[in-house]
Amino acid sequence: MFKNIFKNTLQILIILIFNNFLAQNKQEVVTKNSDKSTAVAKNDTVKVEKEQLEDIVRSKADRQRNDVQKKMTYLNTNAEVTYQDMKIEADYIQIDWDKGMIYARGKVDSTGKIKEPATATQGGKKYEYRHFNYNYKTKQAIAYDARTEESEGVIVAEKTKKVSDSVFFLKRGKYTTDEYFLKKKDTIADYYLLAPDIKMVKSKGNSKLITGPIQMYIEQVPTPLILPFAILPMTEKRMAGLLIPSFGERQDVGFFLNSLGWYQPIGEHFDLKAYVDYYTKGSWNIRPEVTYRKKYRYNGSFRAEMGNTIRGIKGLDNYSKTGVYNIAWSHTQDSKANPFFTFSASVNITSSKFYNNTVNNNNIFNQNVLNAQQNSTISVTKRFLNLPITITGTGSYSQNFSTGLTDIRLPQMNVAINQFYLFKPKTGVRTGLIENINVNTGLQFSNYVSGVKSSDLFTQTMWDKMQTGAKNNIGLSTNTTIAKYFTFSLSGNIDNVLTTKTVSKYYNPVSSELVTTQNKGLSGYSTYSASASLQTVLYGMLKFRKGSKIQAIRHMVTPSISFNYSPDFGKSSFGYYKNYYNERGVLTSYSIFENGMYGSPSQGLQQSIGFNISNNLEMKVKSKSDSTGVKKVKLFESFNISGGYNFAAEKYKWSVFSVSTQTSFFQNKLNVNSSMTIDPYQIVFAPGETTGTRTENFGHFSVQSFTMGFSFPLTNETFGKKEDLSKKYNTKGEIRNDVYYFDDDNYARFSQPWTLNLNANYGYSRNATKFGTKVASIGIDSTLKLTPYWSLSGNTNYDFVSKKLAYTRLGFARDQRSFTFSFNWVPFGQYKVYDFFISIKANILKDAVKYKERSFTTTTSEF
Repeated sequence: MFKNIFKNTLQILIILIFNNFLAQNKQEVVTKNSDKSTAVAKNDTVKVEKEQLEDIVRSKADRQRNDVQKKMTYLNTNAEVTYQDMKIEADYIQIDWDKGMIYARGKVDSTGKIKEPATATQGGKKYEYRHFNYNYKTKQAIAYDARTEESEGVIVAEKTKKVSDSVFFLKRGKYTTDEYFLKKKDTIADYYLLAPDIKMVKSKGNSKLITGPIQMYIEQVPTPLILPFAILPMTEKRMAGLLIPSFGERQDVGFFLNSLGWYQPIGEHFDLKAYVDYYTKGSWNIRPEVTYRKKYRYNGSFRAEMGNTIRGIKGLDNYSKTGVYNIAWSHTQDSKANPFFTFSASVNITSSKFYNNTVNNNNIFNQNVLNAQQNSTISVTKRFLNLPITITGTGSYSQNFSTGLTDIRLPQMNVAINQFYLFKPKTGVRTGLIENINVNTGLQFSNYVSGVKSSDLFTQTMWDKMQTGAKNNIGLSTNTTIAKYFTFSLSGNIDNVLTTKTVSKYYNPVSSELVTTQNKGLSGYSTYSASASLQTVLYGMLKFRKGSKIQAIRHMVTPSISFNYSPDFGKSSFGYYKNYYNERGVLTSYSIFENGMYGSPSQGLQQSIGFNISNNLEMKVKSKSDSTGVKKVKLFESFNISGGYNFAAEKYKWSVFSVSTQTSFFQNKLNVNSSMTIDPYQIVFAPGETTGTRTENFGHFSVQSFTMGFSFPLTNETFGKKEDLSKKYNTKGEIRNDVYYFDDDNYARFSQPWTLNLNANYGYSRNATKFGTKVASIGIDSTLKLTPYWSLSGNTNYDFVSKKLAYTRLGFARDQRSFTFSFNWVPFGQYKVYDFFISIKANILKDAVKYKERSFTTTTSEF
């Protein structure tokens, strides 16, 4: 015991003497005059030389040895040194007190390889090394096989030099965001970025990597993704910087530099991206994009594209030059911002040939290129706290790519007054026809122009065609119950319309053409109508004998009958219709409000009875899966028949009959919808004619149109319950295979979810023609997950009339730990293209590192 106390005491004394030796101070009196006494009097200042150590060096280890003569300390096994904010942990540490050097090494195995790294922690940041040298005087260090986590990834370098606490230089540095490598579940990263020289600049909230040539490796295999330099910000803050372009070749436009741009954050709420595309055959595009967001207030984006697409060789027949543009703006107001005032916008204005000249394959894969029409709307709504009024202002723009024509409403204002009851009682429930009378009214003001060519937009031609008008609608309705089982309703409707343009027509016998003249001037019309209806519900039940599989069938019938009245606004006394003599000298009637923005008043007296019979058919069957022992099966969710008879009509008093059905089978999986129109009058065809003449011979029913649609979504759970593999298999895989279960024979077990959506459509339209037209197609949209990481998808349509496959897309995707790649292919049709895409999952690199390769239509690489 005495021997141990003496040994420890001696060791403590040696350390104290050694530290005291290092901490000796020298004092120097500074004089500025040869006279020592005068100098001291003038400047009584003593400058103290800075100590070699700014803090105490603390150390510990399982085995420790000090060499006082050489001023060395050796720490073995579980060694630890703490100096200021740095803590070093290693299997072996040696300290050279004279030079101020600390050498640390990780734990080695019998072959001399490092099996456990040395670590250094400074400022809450942990670094791992094979071995390193650290000068605590200069705070500089050199480390080998250093590893440190930065942001969402990890950096491993063969050699690292620490110049200061904020500047590091790395040789052959690798950066990856592989989660398995980051958490040390795997010793090899599935991908990494390798650079021979890296400078890492660290600052509070604004760290970044600056590299020389940098190359991407996937599964340790080098890829052609190489950049001459890169700057990778290691921060979540937005930073301005260069947007790396993609390179490639496209057969029709040549080699290209695509999406070369600049990212610039603007203040707290705005981001700007500006792109330039250039093609060697002369095509170019400029694409600015702005996104903005204010929390709890609004968010939106604005993007534009303008350029020229040049194909072929100038001077040859295949040469073409097409100017394209696209303007898109979306804005959404947060519902919490202002409940009394809302603003929203969804604008997408493109040139008519934009999609035919697009270089963005996303427009092909998401089927935007198949759009026949595109709509844009801007809306402002104002509500009032103490007034029952809602004011809505809108502007709309509708493009038809097939015709190249545009419809514009700019602006349109609606003033709606909330529904109110004229004779509502102060207390109690409303009863009877009088107390249930309610009024709906509103005012609409609009500027509207239809069928404008792209070249005429916002020119004098468009303004000349624009119509301005206003419409007021007043609707009154009421209802009550009669004899407990019948609902009786009354309603009336009044429309008042003002417009600034009317038309006049006459037939010019000299030019043999009908001349239509537009007249400017304020004009208007008023229309009114009334209706009454009676409705009830009837139930019928058919029960089967006890023990039968079918327990009962219930039939619910909802019949309704209505009477409708509106005067003949085509009478000359109203002045809404005028006449002209056509080329055969027949007096022909026309409305002066024809093609107006609010339509024309109805012509002909209406005193008609309408009927509608709605049917619902269900049955109860025995079921073991239901807790009640029975379940309901819908035979027809709805089966409707409707028609009418106009007493005041001079001919064709009966209307066309309409029949529609809706039902579902297989637990509501298979949905079937159909509709049909039947003409009760005979249609006669002259010899050799394909278009018939409708007669007044009632009773010759003929189908004029028929449509039927099927949709059947199927999944793996449709034919069985979801299997819980964890209850069936106990063994799980390791590392990447931890999503797999293994059976007793070591075969992997996993679920394979799939979807298969089938849809079929059939349509027949005759419209008094002899043969009519047919439309018939079947479509398939499916996905299949081969493994937890492989998935297939595809969709296609087959047209039975043309006997051709329509739009078809095939694709697969692979989840590769820290990145994904996908392949999409449109094998035939107008847009033949394939797209191969690789993307990093980590947020810090998902927009910076990606690879994209396309067919002769487009081939690009992005990094």
